[in-house]
Amino acid sequence: MPQNQSTPSPARHLSRSLGPVMLWGLGVGYVISGMYFGWNLGLAEGGTLGLALATLLSILLYITFTFSYTELACAIPRAGGVFDYATEGLGRDWGFLAGMAQIIEFVFAPPAIAAAIGAYFHLFFPQWPVNAIAIAAYLLFTALNIYGVKAAATFELCVTVFAVFELLLFSGITLPHFHWANLQKNAFPHGWTGAWASIPFAIWFFLGLEGVANVAEETVNPQRNVWRGFGSALITLIVLCVLVFSCSVGVAGWEAVVFPLPGSAPSDSPLPLALSKITGSSGILYHLLITIGLMGLIASFHGIILASGRATFEFGRVRYIPKVFGNIHSRFRTPSNALLVNMVIGIIALLSGRTSDIITISVFGALTLYFLAMVSLVALRKKKPDLPRPFKVPLYPYFPFTALVVSAICLIAMATLNIKILLIYLAFLALSYIWFHFFVKKSLHATQSLNT
Repeated sequence: MPQNQSTPSPARHLSRSLGPVMLWGLGVGYVISGMYFGWNLGLAEGGTLGLALATLLSILLYITFTFSYTELACAIPRAGGVFDYATEGLGRDWGFLAGMAQIIEFVFAPPAIAAAIGAYFHLFFPQWPVNAIAIAAYLLFTALNIYGVKAAATFELCVTVFAVFELLLFSGITLPHFHWANLQKNAFPHGWTGAWASIPFAIWFFLGLEGVANVAEETVNPQRNVWRGFGSALITLIVLCVLVFSCSVGVAGWEAVVFPLPGSAPSDSPLPLALSKITGSSGILYHLLITIGLMGLIASFHGIILASGRATFEFGRVRYIPKVFGNIHSRFRTPSNALLVNMVIGIIALLSGRTSDIITISVFGALTLYFLAMVSLVALRKKKPDLPRPFKVPLYPYFPFTALVVSAICLIAMATLNIKILLIYLAFLALSYIWFHFFVKKSLHATQSLNT
């Protein structure tokens, strides 16, 4: 293995400043926008029961995956996340593919959230174009991430606390109006086919949690604090998921949080729709929910930008992409070049206007990451049994095997429903691998030969 891959020089080493509370804020923040929008589209596919079954499958995936992924993050606390784990366990080729899947997930999720932020602000300031607001958000939060990881994580913690408070407030308002009969209304409209089709929207509830691993290199005592941050974030998200799902649908049935009017297009705002059945659309509580709800979008947008910068930085540090992207800012000690190139790619994707396709590509990347991470864990257990593992996944090998099987099922579900986007995703992986195999590996071999 090249020296620059296994032992980064001090000039290219990220500073350590994050503790378990910051990691909790990042973990919840990466994901929490999924509680506010998008998940309810799965109700249109599967109804209450169909999406509930898919959500239970998703919870099973993330429980088994998170515990397994925590073992990897504590044993190999590097900014590259799954890229480093797969490289150690499966070799350079699979490591490259796992790393590319991770970059695809983290680079293509923020444009979709930026579009939602732009649309949200546009309601209050109609004179400002949606894309202009979204691009401004990219510039602002990329700059904050460049300024410093501690400042970025502190901001993330603050907006995440606001977003969690808002979800608890929503639950407190809606629970007295919950009726079990509303969960049973037309609960399984499309049968098992609908449940199958709702899987991607159930995954959206938790997508991005794995980004905690990408800041392990910037964590104080990562062997202890990473599992604390991962575990507390997962528990928080499961509780919020159950509350949001039950309280939203329990007010007036699933159709009330999908269609603003009978026969209209599905809405991306399930919580305001549910609350409007109680308070109307002009009450103080309604407007408070809308205002604080923006914090959830900002938390996920800002947090995933942070994680994506680390994933791209690691590719640059090992020279799988131009090494300039593996440099860190001399003053702020952050991966500024990686953050900037991700911003440019994200803005280009944003301007394409294909938000739903961008989300789907991001989910394909995530599921590929989950699958390859579990294979890497098993391979490392066999290949490097003496590797220090401060945290070990419980019930091995059942947890990683369960996560592997469930991620494969979700990949099949996504593939059968999104053939064209799957082909685009696979083409992107294939072209990038051809570049890696015929150009990058050749260059790395030449460098190794000169060094020896």
